[in-house]
Amino acid sequence: MSLEKIIDKNIDESKQGTSLNISNNISGGRKMYIESYGCQMNFSDSEIVASILTKEGFSTTHSINEADLVFVNTCSIREKAEQTIRKRLEFYNSIKKMENPKMIVGVLGCMAERLKEKFLEEEKLVDIVIGPDAYRDLPNLIQEVDDGRKAVNVILSKEETYADISPIRLGGNGVTAFVSITRGCDNMCTFCVVPFTRGRERSRDPESIVNECLQLVHDGYKEVTLLGQNVDSYLWYGGGPKKDFKKADKKTKKNSINFAKLLEKVALKCPELRIRFSTSNPQDMTLEVIQTMSKHDNICKYIHLPVQSGSSRILKLMNRGYNREEYITLIDNIKKEMPDCAISMDMITGFCTETEEDHKDTLSLMDYVKYEYGYMFKYSERPNTPAARMEDDIPDEIKQRRLSEIIEKQMNHSLLRNKEKVGNSYEVLIEGTSKRSEDYFYGRTSHNSTVVFPKDSHKKGDVVMVNIENCTAATLLGKVI
Repeated sequence: MSLEKIIDKNIDESKQGTSLNISNNISGGRKMYIESYGCQMNFSDSEIVASILTKEGFSTTHSINEADLVFVNTCSIREKAEQTIRKRLEFYNSIKKMENPKMIVGVLGCMAERLKEKFLEEEKLVDIVIGPDAYRDLPNLIQEVDDGRKAVNVILSKEETYADISPIRLGGNGVTAFVSITRGCDNMCTFCVVPFTRGRERSRDPESIVNECLQLVHDGYKEVTLLGQNVDSYLWYGGGPKKDFKKADKKTKKNSINFAKLLEKVALKCPELRIRFSTSNPQDMTLEVIQTMSKHDNICKYIHLPVQSGSSRILKLMNRGYNREEYITLIDNIKKEMPDCAISMDMITGFCTETEEDHKDTLSLMDYVKYEYGYMFKYSERPNTPAARMEDDIPDEIKQRRLSEIIEKQMNHSLLRNKEKVGNSYEVLIEGTSKRSEDYFYGRTSHNSTVVFPKDSHKKGDVVMVNIENCTAATLLGKVI
């Protein structure tokens, strides 16, 4: 089993660069080609962009060569992601020069604000640069390019949530879907670009979220993942940035809806729908959320709880808002309320000034929790973040060695957790055919474990009970009972 299958389920490398396709073909209409990279939010945003442009008469194509408009939805979280996107832009431009000079090339998402001058003026790689809060302006920007001008809008909004736009579900399995509930982040972790690329936290109207979930049920979907940079920070008090909530009057505060209340609202209104959420920040995860999860069977018993380091000293340098002891207390509270709850993590190794003792603290925390799986990375300095003002003083060979030790430990823990499930039976939502065999389905349990089993007479979208007979570190193997 490859390491990538173990360590990077949130940023699924197999889906990076996936092009989106709608089954509509508008006669004489212009064609768009959209590639998405990075996190689930970017893929969700691409569906919003597709919805906006479809109303403008665009249809999608899987062929870059026949596209009138090519967009790449970008990620800035890692240096590797930026390098990949630069190579794609160079490829688009080679096609534009040699085969299709009228093709419009654009950059969406997180790289837009940071690299707009380079892309537009210095490197001349793109015609349009548009940030995550400006997608409604796309028709105007396309018109500007049609008129012979470069176009850019990277203004961050304090209000925009795209709550009134129905995303076009693209490239999915027709069984599971994403619903965005928050945008932006206020946490200001020192290593992270998100507050600068996606702005301040604001939440969607809960009724718009419930209605979108009800529409998914109507369309035959069986599972929804509630998305946001930090879903636990969800707070609806009538609209506006979360930071302004403290200025609200008593009545407004009393009638506000936090994440626990939203979670319960969706669970009650959509009992047929299995509900997940991603991503949680430990400093915002409350006992109320945990208790709500425990109370409702259709809320999946799985929490992605990024820790980033097991060292309190490093956590303080990262401005994470909690220490090692507080994180362990949170883990203990989760396990007390939901003993079988699965927990995954993010971990960054080689952060500024990290010592061997700090590294050992990370390894010992992993031993304490024994995560189901994790997303593990070497620290890479991101320009203009607070950490960029610190010295990136850990040599790459030490970062790599520490990362290898973390990965090895997590592989052992993943295998251990999966072995614990052998001999037990779990409800599994069938998501599709296994990539390795046409005779097998794959699906996930409530705990987010991937299960592979013979097809028999079942179909995609069915919920079946599967007895687990064997496992790898990444996958459970079983039979329907």
